[in-house]
Amino acid sequence: MARETDILTVHAVRENNEILFNERQQVFTPSSASEASDSFAFLRDAVKKDTPVRATLEPKRGTVEKIEMLKPEEIDEFRRTRTLLEDPAKFVKIDVRTLDPILSNAVDLRLKWPAFKLCNKVIPSFAKAQEIFDFCAAQTCSLGGPFGITPCIPFQYVIDGCYARAHKMRKIITEKYKFCCEKVFSFADEGNDRLCVKADKWGGCCVTWWYHVAPLVRVKFKFHHLFSVNLAMVIDPGMFDGPVFLSTWLGAQENAICTPPNKTAHVSRYSIQAGSAYTPSGNGFSTDPNYVATDAKLIQYANLVTC
Repeated sequence: MARETDILTVHAVRENNEILFNERQQVFTPSSASEASDSFAFLRDAVKKDTPVRATLEPKRGTVEKIEMLKPEEIDEFRRTRTLLEDPAKFVKIDVRTLDPILSNAVDLRLKWPAFKLCNKVIPSFAKAQEIFDFCAAQTCSLGGPFGITPCIPFQYVIDGCYARAHKMRKIITEKYKFCCEKVFSFADEGNDRLCVKADKWGGCCVTWWYHVAPLVRVKFKFHHLFSVNLAMVIDPGMFDGPVFLSTWLGAQENAICTPPNKTAHVSRYSIQAGSAYTPSGNGFSTDPNYVATDAKLIQYANLVTC
């Protein structure tokens, strides 16, 4: 992939010089020591003031090639056009190794997130959830079409773009299938934490992120016609071949084999938000109500591959 230049906000600059951008799930490092020296003070100030910057990135290498200050009128325009999520839910620290494989997915028993109060139309069966998953997966750009939506979804490029893939799937789930859809965000934003996954569906290489997001749905499971329970499941064709429980999705992001040297494969925190949440933004989230940013990102990544 060629270099890309975009206006981004900075989530954090780590002590080891890693740079986390809210609008990119990929972790970046400076391209050179001189670039680091010139830019870090400015980037840390941008974090404190929530000031956007113009960044030139090289995703294949995971490097920041150039950072530029914006003109005041550019900053004003960025803030004017950015819509933030109202009343975002909390971020919760988590240890995925201690999650109960049943109770940790039970919506009515354990997962008391505010987003669940916004809608009660749950998916009636796992078979229906699989149908929705299969439709989403069939929109993979690498399959060549014809597609049931426009643009296609680049599941084959898992290095970045989860926010756009998740938002397009949210549109499918809520508009085509008429079911509720929340978003689940996972974060590796403490110390040297990374989310580490093995892209077995797309060549088998290792991929790391500082956050990940996917649609979260509630699926009704019936047991011997005696009782039923709503369980939280994640739709993520970039990682799996079918819907998986929330605990499974979180655990898959701590792949020890894919952990870089001197890093820790660890989900630091997670959060369940309304489906309108798009990317992290400080202590909250941005939105993309008209899917403009979503579609632009899907088109940009349509012909890229992971491995």
